[in-house]
Amino acid sequence: MDIFEKTKGEHNYTVAKEKGIYPYFHELTSGQDTQVVMEGIDTIMIGSNNYLGLTSNPRVINAGIEALKKYGSGNSGSRFLNGTLDLHKTLERELAKFLHKEAVMTFSTGFQSNLGIISAIAGMHDVILCDRENHASIYDACRLSYGEMIRYKHSDMKDLEEKLKKVPADKGILIVTDGVFSMSGEICKLPEIVKLAKKYGARVMVDDAHSLGVLGEHGRGTAEYFGLEDDVDIYMGTFSKSLASLGGYMASTKEVVDYVMHTSRPYIFSASMTPASAACALESLRILEENPQRVKDLFNISEYMRNGLKKLGVKIIDAPTPIIPIYVYQDEKAYMACKLLLERGVYVNPVVSPATPVGMALLRTSYTATHTKAQMDKAMKAIKEVLDILGVK
Repeated sequence: MDIFEKTKGEHNYTVAKEKGIYPYFHELTSGQDTQVVMEGIDTIMIGSNNYLGLTSNPRVINAGIEALKKYGSGNSGSRFLNGTLDLHKTLERELAKFLHKEAVMTFSTGFQSNLGIISAIAGMHDVILCDRENHASIYDACRLSYGEMIRYKHSDMKDLEEKLKKVPADKGILIVTDGVFSMSGEICKLPEIVKLAKKYGARVMVDDAHSLGVLGEHGRGTAEYFGLEDDVDIYMGTFSKSLASLGGYMASTKEVVDYVMHTSRPYIFSASMTPASAACALESLRILEENPQRVKDLFNISEYMRNGLKKLGVKIIDAPTPIIPIYVYQDEKAYMACKLLLERGVYVNPVVSPATPVGMALLRTSYTATHTKAQMDKAMKAIKEVLDILGVK
């Protein structure tokens, strides 16, 4: 049988293309900001993860330019060998200090961070307890590791404890959860997870990709939000969201970070973050430290949008984060809604099966600290209009 046979025939994406409602790979001809030019349309962007609005910040852009001038365009090697810059070390030191952890190591992407951390930490005598709605990178990381992955029902602490009870005493246990779940915007039940981890001798890893710069008084993430910074063993996060760059990190004790640096295959055998990426992440971090008001601005504009949608009778998943998913139920309606909204100058993301259960398709909207109320009012009006056209209640 030809291995390419699966590429032929009818797929969801081919059907969407034929119907003219294909929602992916739209071209931007402007920078990422609250207002972008997409497919030639002046568009309000409520579908990015640019939470603090720093992708267009002059300080961040200039930091990237200066790094390009000083270090060149790339490092031509891994951190393990010739690819470590003083810039990487500075970023890691400052991020560790900000997160109140002993040490930080950086990866080339956020996806690679989870692959590199979990595959190194979880060995053949270990068990990984994984929330069913964790990010895809966590699932792939569990598969890459030699550990046994056991999934527990989403945010179901009773189910998590039942799974923990069955783990043999001679097994190491790592509980891994998203801090903010990327599709729903819900916050994990970290206090209960920490309590169970202590009861059963487990370690806790939190994926703070959508939490850094979003949760906590200073934007340090999920653990700060709950006052549990001393109780989370590993933080993972990304630079592609609040820190307006590309890459990822792990924060933990010096001992754990040192071990992962010397055993993680995705880390050892990948080129290091480009100089410009590292410099932009570092400058974004410094801006966040200097101006934690951005975290409050992000919360306030998200609340404004959340309350406005509710008043219009739009059914949403309600959580105190900048991710607001809107139910449209059917996959085809999600595609059509994206098309109609883009025509009205509003960009959102479709979330369809298998990313959601069949019949529970969503529009994932997300917000930025620098969005204006005028932009939100226009977006709300367009969303309500499109949902009415599609008969979504």
